[in-house]
Amino acid sequence: MPLYKTITVDPVTSLAIWKVDETEAYLAKGIELTQHCQERFDGMKSEMHRRAFLSIRHLMAHYNYVDADLYYDEVGKPHLRDGKHISITHSHNFTAIIISDGTEVGIDVEKQREKILRIAHKFTPFEEYSTLANTDAIIRKLTIVWGAKESLYKIYGEVGISFLHHIDVADFSFADQRTTAEILYEGKGSKYSIAFLEFEGFTCVYALKVVS
Repeated sequence: MPLYKTITVDPVTSLAIWKVDETEAYLAKGIELTQHCQERFDGMKSEMHRRAFLSIRHLMAHYNYVDADLYYDEVGKPHLRDGKHISITHSHNFTAIIISDGTEVGIDVEKQREKILRIAHKFTPFEEYSTLANTDAIIRKLTIVWGAKESLYKIYGEVGISFLHHIDVADFSFADQRTTAEILYEGKGSKYSIAFLEFEGFTCVYALKVVS
């Protein structure tokens, strides 16, 4: 059972990361899907996607939830039926969830890749990264910023938000492993705390909405 890492963020918020090493058959043991999720699962052509999907149900079981405890709203945002907040992510062979009984949360796992250099201008002012020491550092920082904005987008859950124009992530150092962010959209502002960790060439970023 490769539960890769768990983090207690605060007394009512926790996250867990899974490294997907098992076979699909192994992961399917003990997992009962709702009809809706079974149909989603059956429609997945990629074995990796199916294994990731099942591993997320194991992560939920770590927090004593089953598939039937989860539902999605009209924009595809996941919710728990007991009212707690949840966010879900997967990238290649890593999956993760974050659950909170206190505030809205978002999480994103990304593989650190050079591809992000080509799309950086779409989500952040690229000139801000000119002082970094080397290309690897730029890739790492861009991946953190992308993950932060993806996490915030998952929390906000509204079509129309621009990563470049509506979401601002405050500058940070790698050593801090945290920063803050703000969404300003249609005249309304909201603030968030951000934290991140790096492992095996991947970056995990998670966000909590700051309750004023």
